[in-house]
Amino acid sequence: MATETIQSTGGADEGRRLTNKDLNTIWLRWAFTHLASMSYEKLQGHAYAWSYIPFANKYYRDDPEAKRRLLVRHSVFFNTEPQTGQIINGIVTSLEENIALGGEVSEEMPNNIKATLMGPLAGIGDSIIQGIIVPTLLSIGMSLASGGSPLGPLFYIVAYGIIGPTISFISYRTGYKLGVGAIDVIVGENARRVMDAFNVLGIMVVGALAAGNIALTTTLNIPLGSEWQPLQTTLDGVFPALLPLIAVLLTWWMLGKKQFSPTKVIVVLTIAISALCLIGVF
Repeated sequence: MATETIQSTGGADEGRRLTNKDLNTIWLRWAFTHLASMSYEKLQGHAYAWSYIPFANKYYRDDPEAKRRLLVRHSVFFNTEPQTGQIINGIVTSLEENIALGGEVSEEMPNNIKATLMGPLAGIGDSIIQGIIVPTLLSIGMSLASGGSPLGPLFYIVAYGIIGPTISFISYRTGYKLGVGAIDVIVGENARRVMDAFNVLGIMVVGALAAGNIALTTTLNIPLGSEWQPLQTTLDGVFPALLPLIAVLLTWWMLGKKQFSPTKVIVVLTIAISALCLIGVF
């Protein structure tokens, strides 16, 4: 169904359409409470339903049954990356507005859209937010804090506090404007190419940050003719930052393949590094 069909419900309903204040209320409610109340059965679903209470009060004040159906269908399981996932919220807002104004959209479509898009948006969002933006901001913050300056943590808090909500707001308004037309953009072939590109870029960013921020060198010496030469010098000449790369791959193996918890990984790395330092390897 074309976006124009969904968002066009007749001139008589123009005065009942969602205002900027209404849209901002729905966005704000889910943007800042998506993880405030969780369960394994619903995850972000609690906050999703809560964000649509003002919508229900606007359109279904005199129709308790329609209000109940709205809140029930948005209380189901939902889980995606919260910033870019606002695109889904924007699309659903457009669909629910059409339903409330007596359009052609069925009451099943919003949940179908949520189920279809939450996976792809999670992949795109994690690649952008967790794979690029967060590591980059943390690396800058750690560099500022390395000399004991409080600017490091303050920079990260302020920078992410601006960038995160900005991405969230733009995503929400974009989804609302596009309606279901956004599906072709999100799950089409071009979107897969974009997601692959972000994944590659995220790997490159993490690799650069690992090489620049993990200080891991060996103190071992190796024979070179009649003399002894530091092994680290040889490694730097053949494969710079090899030891940090090994540490990253080991951490990834424990987290991804062995399913260790982050706390367990930290304990294992601490014990391993301490033992290697005691025997003179590092």
